[in-house]
Amino acid sequence: MKRSFLLMLIKPSHYDDDGYVIRWHRSMIPSNSLASLYGLASDCEDRKVLGADVTLDIRAIDETNTRVRVDQIVEAFRSNGNFGLVGLVGVQSNQYPRALDLARPLREAGIPVAMGGFHVSGCLAMLPDLHVDLQQALDIGVSLFAGEAEERLDRVLLDAAAGTLQPLYNYMKELPSVEGTPPPFLPAGYVARTLGGNTSFDAGRGCPFQCSFCTIINVQGRKSRRRSPDDIEKLIRENLAQGIHNYFITDDNFARNKDWEIILDRIIALKEKEGMWIGLMVQVDTLCHKIPNFIEKCKRAGVSRVFIGLENINPDNLMAAKKRQNKITEYRRMLLDWKHQGIITYAGYILGFPSDTPESIRRDIGIIQRELPLDILEFFFLTPLPGSEDHQTLHRKGVAMDSDLNKYDLEHAVTGHGLMSQQEWEGIYREAWRLFYSPEHMVTILRRAAATGVRTTSIMKLLMWFSTSVDVEHVHPLQGGVVRFKDRLDRRPGMPIEPIWRFYPRHAWETLAKSATLIWLGLKLERQRRRIEATPDKASYMDAALMPVVDDETETLEIFNQNEAARGAVRHAHNIDVLTHGAA
Repeated sequence: MKRSFLLMLIKPSHYDDDGYVIRWHRSMIPSNSLASLYGLASDCEDRKVLGADVTLDIRAIDETNTRVRVDQIVEAFRSNGNFGLVGLVGVQSNQYPRALDLARPLREAGIPVAMGGFHVSGCLAMLPDLHVDLQQALDIGVSLFAGEAEERLDRVLLDAAAGTLQPLYNYMKELPSVEGTPPPFLPAGYVARTLGGNTSFDAGRGCPFQCSFCTIINVQGRKSRRRSPDDIEKLIRENLAQGIHNYFITDDNFARNKDWEIILDRIIALKEKEGMWIGLMVQVDTLCHKIPNFIEKCKRAGVSRVFIGLENINPDNLMAAKKRQNKITEYRRMLLDWKHQGIITYAGYILGFPSDTPESIRRDIGIIQRELPLDILEFFFLTPLPGSEDHQTLHRKGVAMDSDLNKYDLEHAVTGHGLMSQQEWEGIYREAWRLFYSPEHMVTILRRAAATGVRTTSIMKLLMWFSTSVDVEHVHPLQGGVVRFKDRLDRRPGMPIEPIWRFYPRHAWETLAKSATLIWLGLKLERQRRRIEATPDKASYMDAALMPVVDDETETLEIFNQNEAARGAVRHAHNIDVLTHGAA
């Protein structure tokens, strides 16, 4: 008789400031960790890793769009004799408290639980011994997995089936090749729970740069490891066969994937020769425009949105974070190259570098609005994430950091700042969103879109999303979604369960009030958008940000003259140009 091994893969969410799990009817960002583990587990089932008489029953839950019913999981395992494993996958530092809260009742019921992700891997990569929070997982019998599961999942499943799970699987010193390994995959039913039906895959892993705030270089390494073009074409075809057309390529820096051109050529062939509709979003660095044909081929392959790690416009701040690859003298040229292809530009911007003050941040946002052709700007706190060099340095120096990992979501101040109080820092973070997404500037962004061939309907939806998430939903837009669900009983332990008579009326009123705010903004932006689209000369709109790059702009634009560091960056770029090309 065949036995069924129940493999429950759960991507935890985390708690909001009121202690409720952040969950949506439709979430925004697909979980590549969940897709990766699902793909690997499916391959294990195909190969009958647990034997010909054992079937893997694989189930996946992304808690950002699906409620985790622990009681139902316990019952499912009980009826299966607890023969199986719950995998808490892709757990980030801010999700670690929630992951522990899910694990406790499962372990009390005797269910095997393993946990992996950036928090476990980052801590073990950068700290000399087990951090106290990792010990909490071991104390309740959770097995920790550090590293990547390719070529290792077999071992974990076999141990779980035999009842011999190890407390720790540490593969941080042995990063595997991903070429030829099973790619990320989720059935269409899971993908449908993300906004726009987006799925994801990593074409490669690792990043060559040394940003001190980054965890990726310490968890995935600085050497490029990549999937073969054959693997990527296969996974895209499999997804197209189930009606999925939109993909987020999760490489931290796709431009530094050595096979970027071959991969894009394969996707271009699917689009142009076979007529397949494919939409892509990629993440790149600020020097990608210098790679011949890169932006042009991105456009042909279906890239409609690009995320750029801009981080800051102050060279002193960039150097403090070891972000040496970011050159403010290249920002305008790079952004205009993307804009000329009609591709929507997103950029991350970090608040809280050593020389930041509320006044300097306000000034910098104004410069960006006037002089850089950015569509969407996302603000983050400078956060010493476990697994980063910043966290390691503060830990070694004994500098105070907030002990509540739930706050390590890039939306909270978790350590001190030399020039700002915590209140000032958190205040300017909230103000930054209102400053950039002012009504006047949103109209400017729509005008720039119309002038450069970007769909204004797409830009309008994004403006609604990013301008309201922090003030209305009190979460970062990347943690947002459509229609917030709160469950009265899914509240963080230690916080009181609210009575029915108070919880449900307030939740209903909040939902109505938020919906009214979004509808009002949507109507207002739609009127502006239609007015712009109806303008006969909309394509001729021009402002300082859209002006072509000219030699003397370093003398006139404020981004190049904001301080001595900016002027020094201009001089350095000029000297490099002279050395490279000779004096004019």
